[in-house]
Amino acid sequence: MKLSVIIVNYNVRYFLAHCLASLSSAIEGMEAEVIVVDNCSCDGSLDYLKEKFPEVHFIANPENTGFARANNLALSVAKGELVLYLNPDTLVSDSAIHSCLAFFECNAKVGALGVKMVDGSGRFLPESKRAFPSPLVSFYKLCGLSKLFPESRHFGKYALGYLNENLIHEVEVLAGAFMMARTSLLKQSKGFDERYFMYGEDIDLSYCLQQTGYKNYYLGNVSIIHFKGESAQKGSVNHLKNFYKAMILFVDKHYKGWTGLIYRGFLKAAIAGRYLMSVAASILQAGKRKKSAGRAPDLSSYSSIELLGDETSARQAGHIWSKYAPGTSLHYTPAKGALMATPLQKSEKRAWVLCVGPEFNYDAAILFLQRHAPVSHVYWHYLNFDSMISSSDKKGLGEVLVG
Repeated sequence: MKLSVIIVNYNVRYFLAHCLASLSSAIEGMEAEVIVVDNCSCDGSLDYLKEKFPEVHFIANPENTGFARANNLALSVAKGELVLYLNPDTLVSDSAIHSCLAFFECNAKVGALGVKMVDGSGRFLPESKRAFPSPLVSFYKLCGLSKLFPESRHFGKYALGYLNENLIHEVEVLAGAFMMARTSLLKQSKGFDERYFMYGEDIDLSYCLQQTGYKNYYLGNVSIIHFKGESAQKGSVNHLKNFYKAMILFVDKHYKGWTGLIYRGFLKAAIAGRYLMSVAASILQAGKRKKSAGRAPDLSSYSSIELLGDETSARQAGHIWSKYAPGTSLHYTPAKGALMATPLQKSEKRAWVLCVGPEFNYDAAILFLQRHAPVSHVYWHYLNFDSMISSSDKKGLGEVLVG
């Protein structure tokens, strides 16, 4: 078998359903398997997904064992020569997997690779390619210099902002949201370090894979959607705790001696300061998050909805939308017209629904989104699905409309 795709799910059944739909198209005709480890979700993920995707191998964890351990569980039963670690809040373009496999075939020294990730509004995600958090890189990141000078070869090294995002580069760190690697190297590296419950494990694994003598590459000519944050509430105190705990663990593990001692002391002090500031900001925002959490989305502010792409998928999406906002004006643009539309007439009172189906595949939809980025208020519908998903704000929680 050529490829094993591993996905860890926790309470994101609708986003994962759309992810699996995109993946089915991307691996069609390929010797591949898909393994989903469910970390004790309480949203009915397994019952909902097993019916829709009987070909997927589902593993039910009796408890939430964390991202790293769940991935290692799937790795232990994976049969593919290559493994793709994929987040459930992603959409894979139809050509993405084939392009990645071709790159492995043509480059014997490639150990792992990642791709260009864009968020739900079409914006490039800088974490698609990164450098290891050396003392200087960490200092520039923590004090904000990397954000002030993102394209600097000196200050912007964390996200490698000086490297063209659309080209192919050898890099140090790949994102765990889409990381394809040789199975033999993953097993040689013993997979993810299970001391990382969430966050930082992709940096650690990228480092370990490089230690095998192989190289990590970023493919800027291959794009996927990564909605971000659907599996974990960004900005929550628990998220911040896990994130900074992971940073400290990486330093403790890979920096030894006096240099490591000084670096760890400095970094821990800096992280503690940032953590306290972040917790304070999180508490101030807690009321807002609590108020909006769990409520059906309010779509009454939109005066018009643009349905773009596959005609049948668009008709189905229109029915779902009308359930939430029956008085909204719906306009349909066929697939050919959607790709030729330039420029978009953007408005806060207009929402866009990318309707995927035979006439408008994920390649076309992702191309459309990048061409017109940033596009706010974007929803996705897949042919014959009973739901639409959206997450245009990478710092916020996504929306799900169920028909």
